[in-house]
Amino acid sequence: MSAPETQQRRHELEAERERLRSELADLGFGEAGGLSYDQNFADTSQVTAERGEAEALAGELTTTLEEVEAALGRLDEGTYGICERCGGAIAGDRLDAMPMARLCMTCAGAS
Repeated sequence: MSAPETQQRRHELEAERERLRSELADLGFGEAGGLSYDQNFADTSQVTAERGEAEALAGELTTTLEEVEAALGRLDEGTYGICERCGGAIAGDRLDAMPMARLCMTCAGAS
């Protein structure tokens, strides 16, 4: 991967990391690692359901954030774009579609 391509990937991944952090903050996901709620708010079944949905969404966002941070780590290590299973190159089209990809298409299909 050329230096300009690497810089472009880094820029895209950093932008995605900030977007995910912003969404987590909007959900009330604090630095302490959990969702925060107003303790004085009535705990009705609707609130409980909404809390469950928010926690599920926060879990998905957190998982994606971890994948983005891992991809940034691979960029730092010089292993970004290399399949973690077979050691082959991950196609540019796959990285365009899924910048956090750890596996090439062949290995991803075998999982």
